[in-house]
Amino acid sequence: MYPAAAPTLADALLRPILAVDAARPLVTYYDDATGERVEVSGTTLANWAAKTANLLRDELGVNPGDPVAVLLPAHWQSVAVHLGVWWCGGVVVADPDGAEVALCTLERLPEAEAAPEVAVLSLDAFGRGIDGLAIGITDYATAVRVHGDAFAPTPVGGDDPALEERSVDEVLGAARASASRQGLTAQDRVLSSAGWDTTVGLVDGLLAVLAAGASLVQVANPDDARTTRRVQTEKVTREI
Repeated sequence: MYPAAAPTLADALLRPILAVDAARPLVTYYDDATGERVEVSGTTLANWAAKTANLLRDELGVNPGDPVAVLLPAHWQSVAVHLGVWWCGGVVVADPDGAEVALCTLERLPEAEAAPEVAVLSLDAFGRGIDGLAIGITDYATAVRVHGDAFAPTPVGGDDPALEERSVDEVLGAARASASRQGLTAQDRVLSSAGWDTTVGLVDGLLAVLAAGASLVQVANPDDARTTRRVQTEKVTREI
């Protein structure tokens, strides 16, 4: 799926998971407001991340070290976007002002337009795109599907930036430390409704789970009345 030696943050997080059981559910996403449930394996998520990396590099012109603003909620497609940015050597940032590219929802498009290149995600469960976008704005769902699901990353150094001011090694170290602090292991099925819109939130709510080799059940608009049954049906072992 990708070359043996490519020390990106995406590789460091994905490679151990794919080596153990690539077909295992890695992220299960619920939206209790709509009834949506989507489950993706490590293989599927890696394919989406590779497609995203190809889109960023080949169509949107992202080079290693370029800042890429990610203005997205905690969603399974957001996982692929983050990994795709890191796979092509980009730096995830929150502020589109100064970023080379911004990836956003339609609601955050006015904010994202501070970046010279913008891709909008519908986050539709069936992969539908968004009609009527202005010329120059990329519809992610339409654009990403034509790109390959294999990616050859440019190797980056451990001290190269990855997330805001943090380097690859710092982010990976923070994720592993968070996993240890939260007691997460590769056998865990982790339930969470926490957001990823801060560096701490992203590290604790997503990257720690991946670094531990665990799987994530991420819930948007959680309905507390469904939690007990969900814990049982999804075989949840940890809640964060």
